[in-house]
Amino acid sequence: MNDQHEGCCGNAVDGSRRTWLASALGAGAFAAVGGASWLLPGLAQAAALTKEQRDAMTPDQVITLLREGNERFRAGKMQGHDYLAQKRASASGQYPAAVILGCIDSRAPAEIILDTGIGETFTARVAGNIANDDLLGSLEFACAIAGSKVVLVMGHTACGAIKGAIDGAKLGNLTGLLDKIRPAVDATQFSGERTSKNDDFVDAVAATNVRRTVDEIRHRSDVLAGLEKDGKIKIVGSMYHLVGGKVEFYA
Repeated sequence: MNDQHEGCCGNAVDGSRRTWLASALGAGAFAAVGGASWLLPGLAQAAALTKEQRDAMTPDQVITLLREGNERFRAGKMQGHDYLAQKRASASGQYPAAVILGCIDSRAPAEIILDTGIGETFTARVAGNIANDDLLGSLEFACAIAGSKVVLVMGHTACGAIKGAIDGAKLGNLTGLLDKIRPAVDATQFSGERTSKNDDFVDAVAATNVRRTVDEIRHRSDVLAGLEKDGKIKIVGSMYHLVGGKVEFYA
């Protein structure tokens, strides 16, 4: 099978990618980064971001695209991803626009929730979306070396790691991980029952934990803090709501 025509929805992918970029860049900038080539059906390059296209976007424009992707997810109108074309287009290089630090929860896959394709986002996942040394190094690689414009920390409601931290659970290496979340429990102001059985308290701690992780990234990574100070990236928190599917972005 000819590589240019492999897959069932190449034209649909071309169209959705044009919309993805044009909505963020505006018509003039879109054309300047090679958007016109995406008008030709069947081109594998149309299925993945190029360096020029990614670099033409501002951090705020990338955040807008992530918001719009979540809106499509919630509406059941996700893009028709041709993963074979995306795989081919990104095989020789990757130019993701964002890096997402999320939880390992099976119900919170960032690429699906935000309707992104292969080569569009880096995704790091760890229980409780904490920022340890290895993850900080990964975020630094994504932004300082690979050129991503946004660090998005994404927590979620009904988080089991948060519940474990509230309960002071102990289990092998998990104990040390939950200890990193525990300060968020103590820092959460809440007037109701402060137990893991109270869903509202769990979600309040999860929100605090996201904000603390954002602050920790800035505090512990001079690399990322410097990039943000220079306006090259933005570090943003968010919360994914399991009921309804909305990703709430924090300013």
